[in-house]
Amino acid sequence: MDPTETTVVAVRDVGPDAVAIEATTPEGFETRPGQFIKLETEIDGESVGRFYTVSSPDTDETFELTIGYDPEEGGAFSEYLVSVVPGDSITVTGPFGDNYYEDEPRVVVLAGGPGVGPAVAIAERALADGGEAAVVYRDEHPLHEDRLAALATSGADVFVLADGTALTDAVGDVLSGVDGEAVFVYGFGDFLADAEAAIAAAGGDPDGAKSENFG
Repeated sequence: MDPTETTVVAVRDVGPDAVAIEATTPEGFETRPGQFIKLETEIDGESVGRFYTVSSPDTDETFELTIGYDPEEGGAFSEYLVSVVPGDSITVTGPFGDNYYEDEPRVVVLAGGPGVGPAVAIAERALADGGEAAVVYRDEHPLHEDRLAALATSGADVFVLADGTALTDAVGDVLSGVDGEAVFVYGFGDFLADAEAAIAAAGGDPDGAKSENFG
């Protein structure tokens, strides 16, 4: 979809220095959990944009983006993000990405840092579709703790690990190897390396995982 303007309907805090922005779904805009879009704005006469993974399980009427920001780093785009309020217009392009949920009967999502956005979206969608879900999430300051707790209550296997904790045990617990199981990995490069090693240690195939490197 070409750059399209839509309207913010809600903004909520989801953890330290992070918000979830919910916006009206434009006509013709469809994404699968795990895909990402470009959020753009004009600053000092120039178009500026960043990529964010959709963190809602569907885009039927609205969609959600989970956005972290560094209050110490500052910058015009960060200032723009923290100033967005309901009723504002935002411009989105996409979706992008090939590593997303495709109705697999069991999903195992390994997430580091901002990877929690697609993790909760994929797990929620899988459960809603009657499937099984597991999430292993590592972060210094966890986000979306309410949704992670709801997933656990709904029958998903959820592990929230402190930053620096080895992934091996948790991944070994959730990786079942059953037919139709899909493994997703979302996070920065160092997390992806740790996740791939943990998948291999559990007898899985790291090369078969659907991975997205956030930089």
